[in-house]
Amino acid sequence: MAIEYLGLNAINGPMAVLEGVRDAAYDEIVEMVTNDGKKKLGRIIEVSEDRAVIQVFAGTEGLSLRGVHTRLTGHPMELGVSEEMLGRTFNGIGVPIDGLGEIIPEKMLDVNGKPLNPVTREYPRNYIRTGISAIDGLMTLIRGQKLPIFSGNGLPHDQLAAQIVQQASLGDDDSGEEFAIVFAAMGVKHDVADFFRRTFEESGVASHVAMFVNLANDPVVERLITPKVALTLAEYLAFEKGMHILVILTDMTSFAEAMREVSSSKGEIPSRKGFPGYLYSEFAAIYERAGIVQGINGSVTQIPILTMPNDDITHPIPDLTGYITEGQIVLDRSLNGQSVYPPIHVLPSLSRLMKDGIGEGFTRGDHQSVANQLFSCYAKVGDARALASVIGEDELSPLDKKYLQFGREFERRFVGQDPYDNRNIIQTLNIGWELLRLLPREELDRIDTKILDQYYKEESV
Repeated sequence: MAIEYLGLNAINGPMAVLEGVRDAAYDEIVEMVTNDGKKKLGRIIEVSEDRAVIQVFAGTEGLSLRGVHTRLTGHPMELGVSEEMLGRTFNGIGVPIDGLGEIIPEKMLDVNGKPLNPVTREYPRNYIRTGISAIDGLMTLIRGQKLPIFSGNGLPHDQLAAQIVQQASLGDDDSGEEFAIVFAAMGVKHDVADFFRRTFEESGVASHVAMFVNLANDPVVERLITPKVALTLAEYLAFEKGMHILVILTDMTSFAEAMREVSSSKGEIPSRKGFPGYLYSEFAAIYERAGIVQGINGSVTQIPILTMPNDDITHPIPDLTGYITEGQIVLDRSLNGQSVYPPIHVLPSLSRLMKDGIGEGFTRGDHQSVANQLFSCYAKVGDARALASVIGEDELSPLDKKYLQFGREFERRFVGQDPYDNRNIIQTLNIGWELLRLLPREELDRIDTKILDQYYKEESV
């Protein structure tokens, strides 16, 4: 039986303190009703004897110490899930905000999820095509993988996220398997949220996208629950409905900063850069909700997007994210300044699971060789540019000049592409070969001779 309490003992920022409670549990949801009849949801985040600290999702504005009725529900936060949520837009805690009415849930699920038994996990294989050459060709996204995008303030990560949503598909388009996207935006401005909505609708992909939006002026504590709500729907669609789900979370920096703000309100001792010491475990609890389960057809793949404060890749947010995830895609400010879109910095970017989802039977037999050679040649471009900055381009050897030409063409034609250019993997690999033919055959030392005989032609493009 739910117990109702009258009044609060203290209010501090987004937190309320209730004393004299019995049988309160950590993570339990409470319902609060103000004097004027408004309802607010909260979550118990700290329990000490008969004292409970409640995190109020909609903020504590309008609450007073007297007259607030607080009811403990006896269960953690749950989300009513359904396939009908695809094509709909929700706020950060899963309430519809598109004016199309309530969702009739097929099931109620705990938003904190259930830990996957590591023994039942299946190793990720097949790839997901994004239509972006730099990603598909050099840091391929594999089903069940978590591959973050490290960006910076002012870089076009929102545009890149929207393009991935529009273009993403299973590698084998004729497989007949169902594919959908769960998109969660945390702390975004109104114009950015409108950009996402408008882009998805105009491109015709909105019908297979479930969108969760926490705006910048929404309560901070709501931001902490948004990725968990999105992943709860993703797990339901993947593991109970057999669909392949791509989850895009933007911006995890807003999530971490919300956690820092709430931690500070609770009076906790800060760790690096003022973030709480449990930032790593909170990230892990989100990122590890990706993967494939044996005997189940579906999969959950994650692309978390985060903005690095001051472009510092050693900042705790990208640093801890890199520990947990299987690679990263790094956006570069200098490439963006040269009008290269998407400005993906190839050399520090990688996908650790790429090797197991490409090649014969997945993409094309020469994929791994082409990727290795493009990485190698582009690394040498950096050496040639450094030398040219010292002695001048005219003094370079003919080979170094070819590397400079290769670098320019690689950034313009392979990394750079139109925001509406949806390339398949064959087009991507063919462009790679066109660029490699700019260099002498003897320089291509990362490719097997048989593959060179098949694809390399002496005439330059």
